[in-house]
Amino acid sequence: MSRPTVGIVGAGWVGLVTGVCLAELGHDVVVRDIDAARIQGLREGRVPIYEPGIAEALERNGARMTYTTDFADLVDRASVAFVCVGTPKTYSGDADLTAVWHVVDELERTGGAERRLVLAMKSTVPVGTGAKVRAELDRRGLGDVGYVSNPEFLAEGTALRDFMEPDRVVIGAFQEADGDAVAALYAPLDTTIVRTDVPSAEMIKYASNAFLATKISFINEIANVCEETGADVSVVAEGMGLDRRIGPHFLRAGIGYGGSCFPKDVSALKQLAGNSGYHFQLLNAVIEVNELQKRRVVGKLEKHLGSLHGKVIALLGLAFKANTNDMREASSIVLASRLLSEGAFVRAWDPAAIEEARGMLHGVEFYDDPLAAVDGADAVVVVTEWEELRLLPLAEVSQRMRTPILVDGRNYLDPAAAREAGLLYDGIGRGAA
Repeated sequence: MSRPTVGIVGAGWVGLVTGVCLAELGHDVVVRDIDAARIQGLREGRVPIYEPGIAEALERNGARMTYTTDFADLVDRASVAFVCVGTPKTYSGDADLTAVWHVVDELERTGGAERRLVLAMKSTVPVGTGAKVRAELDRRGLGDVGYVSNPEFLAEGTALRDFMEPDRVVIGAFQEADGDAVAALYAPLDTTIVRTDVPSAEMIKYASNAFLATKISFINEIANVCEETGADVSVVAEGMGLDRRIGPHFLRAGIGYGGSCFPKDVSALKQLAGNSGYHFQLLNAVIEVNELQKRRVVGKLEKHLGSLHGKVIALLGLAFKANTNDMREASSIVLASRLLSEGAFVRAWDPAAIEEARGMLHGVEFYDDPLAAVDGADAVVVVTEWEELRLLPLAEVSQRMRTPILVDGRNYLDPAAAREAGLLYDGIGRGAA
């Protein structure tokens, strides 16, 4: 077997997507993870993450991909190792870099590589992390290990396409040759390669996610004003998006952003600024608007039903977005918790995230069929924009409900069709119901 060129440290969502896409580009890939059960499952063809198309891609590239739990094995076989470990948010709002430093510790235990090994940091790390890792590598006698910042810009649900058709690839390096080694792996892609220094590359990732989160919170604020003035935020957003300076993306009003990236990265950038002595007022507002937006649905339900005590509320969708089973920072968590605290009976349906939700949403009754979930309900809330919801027979939904109230938390369904079906439709920022 030929020696793989590329190593992947961490067989999570980012690691597996990165690994299989690099294999698609023709590279041999070795994936390493500390979870022996996960590695054995991958060897046997079991995919541990939910991402459209990844199972087929892993099978298609099986001859190019190998899996190991031995870090020394990866170091011996790879010339570039992409670090794809978790950097979760701590209670202080900082990024937890424990897994990153564990990689450095393992490198020291292996004694480094016989030839130059380049660490390419895919994990989202605070600005300045690369300089600290570089200094620590040098202190431990690992000067022959290169370091490159190569942040990922993958969205759950479209990750394979995002990797293969990127807007840009960002590469920040201390030494140009190390950056060249990483850039060469992306050569088959038709995209712009942004070559820069390490701190700038790290900041590009944070700044990009913070800006997108700001757009979401901004349009949600506009939606809230629209509700008070009778304007329709969907029309407003369309008119705004036609301006080339603004663009249409991330201007869809709803009940807030969630997931593994935006909440963590926005908080981390805010914390980074604070640790540096700068008060990032705009990000404080972005975070506050997003948290309040999740709770506005409860107010809408109270407006229509009065007290929620004893009422049956059906949540359609649990994952933070469609085409993923990711429940991290999902709006459904806050919404279900608030409804339960008001004494409501909460039902929930999701085609992918029920198993993940069971351990998080205690007291919620889960359904495999959306029509069964709405049967006898006092109100239905669209929480996640799953394609299955567009196919729902709305007239039957209305007939099955005890009170035909539909709160569309994603402005996903057609208001006219819902009302024609006999539902009282209330969206986000779409004027009076």
